[in-house]
Amino acid sequence: MRRAIIALFVLSLTAFAANIKLYLKDGGFHLVREYRVETDRVSYYSVERSQWEEIPLDLVDLKRTESETAARQSQLSEEIKVVAEEEKAVHEAKAEVAKIPQDPGVYYIEDNAVKPIKVAESKVHNDKRRTVLQVLSPIPAVTGKSTLELDGLHAQTILNNPEQEFYIQLSAEERFGIVKLTPQHGIRIVEKITVVPVTKEIIEEPIEVQVFQKQMTQDGLYKIWPMKPMEPGEYAVVQFTPGKTNMQVWDFAIQPAGKS
Repeated sequence: MRRAIIALFVLSLTAFAANIKLYLKDGGFHLVREYRVETDRVSYYSVERSQWEEIPLDLVDLKRTESETAARQSQLSEEIKVVAEEEKAVHEAKAEVAKIPQDPGVYYIEDNAVKPIKVAESKVHNDKRRTVLQVLSPIPAVTGKSTLELDGLHAQTILNNPEQEFYIQLSAEERFGIVKLTPQHGIRIVEKITVVPVTKEIIEEPIEVQVFQKQMTQDGLYKIWPMKPMEPGEYAVVQFTPGKTNMQVWDFAIQPAGKS
């Protein structure tokens, strides 16, 4: 259907441009399909009367006619180019979406291959206990100050592109983005968590990376990438509901090529 609409639009533009205003020196014009200058006369095909006619060259404003015809042809070419580029972008977007699995998760493309990032097992740690955070299941009540952590100092997924693009297929309508992790003492801190006394309000403090995002489909597929190149270090794509401590984490590291 879209292709048919675009084809009709291009055809309409072409038909519109096919009609030429043959301007007269008195300010009027004839709407013509084409015209020819023949010595002291101008022959033209009248759109109104569907026949060839002639007019003395002295009565025709040939300069204005040629100038406007050239301008309209240039405009037509530009409009057709814009339509073609839009159609190309739509086609490429559909092809891009078709590559990404529909299963909830995070993916990236490397060497023309789509690769998933494994969801990490995160833990909430405070002075009293370490609680495993189940995917999509809020943790038991946490008091005071805690941290959401991942075991180990380094992610298994190593990426060399500091402007890496990611695709996230959401499992629910939640916030998502990229956060920077803080390695220390054999773990990586995803975010700090504070529970306000009395009100029990939960304040989460991840180190968020500013990102661009593009919705790819209506059912929750997005592409995200950093606004600025990421410095070498540990990161994660995350999905969460603020104040619910239900953050899902897909960890990765940015490491320049050739470094280990």
